[in-house]
Amino acid sequence: MIINLDKLDYCASLKNLEAISDKQNYKFIQGDICEPRFIKELFETEKIDIVLHFAAQTHVDLSFWRSLEFSYVNVYGTHILVAAAYEANVEKFIYVSTDEVYGGSLDKEFDESSPKQPTNPYASSKAAAECFVHSYWERYQFPVVITRSSNVYGPHQFPEKVIPKFISLLQQNRKCCIHGSGLQKRNFLYATDVAEAFLIVLKKGKPGEIYNIGTNFEMSIAQLAKELIHLIKRPNSESETEHWMDYVNDRPTNDLGYPMNSEKMHTLGWRPKVPWKEGIKRTIEWYRENFHNWKNAEKALEPFPMAEPFVQLDVQ
Repeated sequence: MIINLDKLDYCASLKNLEAISDKQNYKFIQGDICEPRFIKELFETEKIDIVLHFAAQTHVDLSFWRSLEFSYVNVYGTHILVAAAYEANVEKFIYVSTDEVYGGSLDKEFDESSPKQPTNPYASSKAAAECFVHSYWERYQFPVVITRSSNVYGPHQFPEKVIPKFISLLQQNRKCCIHGSGLQKRNFLYATDVAEAFLIVLKKGKPGEIYNIGTNFEMSIAQLAKELIHLIKRPNSESETEHWMDYVNDRPTNDLGYPMNSEKMHTLGWRPKVPWKEGIKRTIEWYRENFHNWKNAEKALEPFPMAEPFVQLDVQ
């Protein structure tokens, strides 16, 4: 029996769940991990025995504007959830973190023992939440597992993230807006590959351990834009390709890349299977038909305003 708890924030759409909503072993509950009484009651009434904790504010651009909200949801919310899970004596608690906790690197590969050096409010909040989760293992031997994955792409993703954003802009005859030089590199994993990784961690992941879920496939943001332009617009020249690229101001911080060593996951029997050409083809086709699954999808395509890092407070 799978309980899907979701706040239904701005980036959520129940249309994404239509394919599974009638399954007998599936139940959707709307709720917020930041509400302690609700969470405590949920564990008691639903008899939950395993937790996969994905819930978070995740949009890096937005985190520069709303860093306090990111701290509240990602750190406080995680603390509430892991505490409730501990009290309910669940069998395993998997905390889904990010490669961004390592900070940026161009050539040095991060393994699970690499120090956390986050450079933006989103990554900082995820790193802090990791500390709370791991402390339950250190203090109580509560069976927690932490995962850190590369960027995930595929159908159903809210179009504020770079791949669906570029796809949707081009499908609407608008230019890709590229932060700074566009030379920042990112590693991209297709959604089904990541889902398989979580299932393996669920079954084989050892309590107290951290697992990198990564891929060697990487691409600069500028190259990503060019690839998508070629697939969607089919330009006849380099200048025609450049026409669809709009370079805008960079984020206050923008890591150059997150190369990760995922040997630990490989020893559990996981490797990514979906080739980029196949995954991106499926993704482009999906957004052509389903962009309006979200009422506010158009707003996600606006170039993001740049903010002063990290927080601005109104002091009376």
